[in-house]
Amino acid sequence: MGDPILILSSFVCFCLLLVPFRFLHRFWWTPVYIQYRLGSQGIKGPSYKFIHGNTKEMLKMRNEALSKPLGLLDDIFPRVLPHVYTWMNNYGKNHLSWRGGEPQLLITEPELIKEVLNNRDGSYLKASLPFYSMKLMGNGLATSEGEQWVKHRKLINPAFQGENLEKMIPEMIVSVELMLRSWKKYQAKEIEVSEEFRLLTSDIISRTAFGSNYLEGKTIFDMMTKYSNIIRRNIFKPRFPGLSKIWKTSDEIEGDKLLGVMHNSVMEIIKKRKEKVKLGDIDCYDWQDKAREEVIELFGHQNPHPNDLSKLHTISMIINEALRLYPPTVAFIRRSEREVRLGKFILPANIQLFISNLVVHRDPGIWGDDAHLFKPERFSGGVAKATSNNVAAYFPFGIGPRTCVGFNFATVGAKIVLIMILQRYRFTFSPTYVHSPVINFLLVPQHGIQVILHSLQSDEGPS
Repeated sequence: MGDPILILSSFVCFCLLLVPFRFLHRFWWTPVYIQYRLGSQGIKGPSYKFIHGNTKEMLKMRNEALSKPLGLLDDIFPRVLPHVYTWMNNYGKNHLSWRGGEPQLLITEPELIKEVLNNRDGSYLKASLPFYSMKLMGNGLATSEGEQWVKHRKLINPAFQGENLEKMIPEMIVSVELMLRSWKKYQAKEIEVSEEFRLLTSDIISRTAFGSNYLEGKTIFDMMTKYSNIIRRNIFKPRFPGLSKIWKTSDEIEGDKLLGVMHNSVMEIIKKRKEKVKLGDIDCYDWQDKAREEVIELFGHQNPHPNDLSKLHTISMIINEALRLYPPTVAFIRRSEREVRLGKFILPANIQLFISNLVVHRDPGIWGDDAHLFKPERFSGGVAKATSNNVAAYFPFGIGPRTCVGFNFATVGAKIVLIMILQRYRFTFSPTYVHSPVINFLLVPQHGIQVILHSLQSDEGPS
């Protein structure tokens, strides 16, 4: 046998030589190779910058876009995804960009989007989430693959369907009633409804998921807001694998603390729930009037009944158009597991495919020159007719097997909230409102939504 010290030292030297090789392979050779492969097929894009890719350019364009005012009727695309908007104009609808050493190919043709998101041959996996997002999501339904994802989906899907979804509606109604009761002090005054709806969403999720009220879940949702800010601050910063094992940034330290508090709070709520089970215990105002007429005709001043929600034609049109213009998630990212043919392109393995519903939903070629305007009548004949049966023309919750499992829950909840507000109030934008959508994990109003409430009745409202 050889000298163990000599063998160990040789192994250490080999590892030290391997580190720079792997570093250069990822941040120099791979980008050069991929740019050449895709460039030879006519796919262009901004030049790759060593280590950073195009993240510095993305961050600069984002900051410039957020510093400019936006009119209520202006297209939000250049503000929300300024780098995509700019590079589409410069390099075409299919172009390559770089988040650090990760290549991202923008896909905008509906047929290609449908092929990727349907993923019938298993070639397109979900791309790995950014570091902070992955720590938050863990290896659950949104991030897992293969048999583990099938298991998660099969377990969770029934909770958002049929009878189980109907059982949640009374809890949704209680949450909305509590919110509307608190609005009485704001009659004819300005109220910031974005925060109100954030609290409402938190309360509904707490009640339906854990049987608790918002106050019990408040810690979790406060921590979620703070953690979302950490995600936003770091979204364009390149990361080096393994570095956090040696040295943690202030954001990593704060993020770990927040995740710890959220985990402990969720486990405490679950514990209480188990104990209870054990014990057995603009011109859009014209649209507002149309929606209210439909609500009064169907429900009068009574709380909504589950069997009648499917009859809400006007409100369904409004919700569909709102989701077209302001989808909660504006992009879906997939990764080619192996070399694949996508349409006329041959893609190498490990290419990230950037698919933005915001781009497709506002494409004049699909929706007309007024694509950026709020026009619910587009959906008067239903989604299929509005899209000419092209499922990849409208996908606020995704397409294919990984369509958001909670989309029924979200749309039913939105209908109930709208019904109960329209029965009690007419609302208009406050003069202080500034139209400023921005991505903060989800698409949200940067400065909130200020409206003026006008009461329609003096009594306690529906019972």
